[in-house]
Amino acid sequence: MAGDHATIHPVWLRVSHWINAIAVLLLITSGWRIYNASPFFDFSFPADLTLGGWLGGALQWHFFAMWLLFVNGIVYLAINLFSGRMRRQFFPISPRAFLQDMAAALKGKLAHADPRKYNTVQKVAYLFVVADLILIVLSGLVLWKSVQFPLLRDLLGGYEAARRVHFFAMSALFGFVVVHLVMVALVPRTLVAMIRGR
Repeated sequence: MAGDHATIHPVWLRVSHWINAIAVLLLITSGWRIYNASPFFDFSFPADLTLGGWLGGALQWHFFAMWLLFVNGIVYLAINLFSGRMRRQFFPISPRAFLQDMAAALKGKLAHADPRKYNTVQKVAYLFVVADLILIVLSGLVLWKSVQFPLLRDLLGGYEAARRVHFFAMSALFGFVVVHLVMVALVPRTLVAMIRGR
């Protein structure tokens, strides 16, 4: 059928998705190493799951991945906004449709008939992760250049509060990644579409 070969994800979307995936992996694993250097909870991340080898190395990886994520994110958002894709793909969002789709998802009965269209749970999840990434960037700016961003630092409750905001926003991102990978495992043709575009 012709519909089976229709473009699902354009090239720019696939490229930005995989760049984001690499950047997020580098940010999380180097971030865990940075956290281990000065933890504020009574636990540390296993060293084998972290990146950088030591604090200086982890910071270098973190800054590299930060710029990768930032530039790629700006390009992704700009194309989505100016092409109208964000409005078409993510809106409108109906609370009733969200509750129905969430109930179906929890029962393992959420439909994926047309991978070109997001269900309401996907819409909310993707919008959440965009907002979460923005929070990660803003709190990261406070941690990186606290003196240069005093207003942002104060809005986040100070430097130490910004550390916790950054940590919990990262944890939410990690949770999203885990759920995302589980969903890909349950519906593997979504991975094929994100690689081939069709």
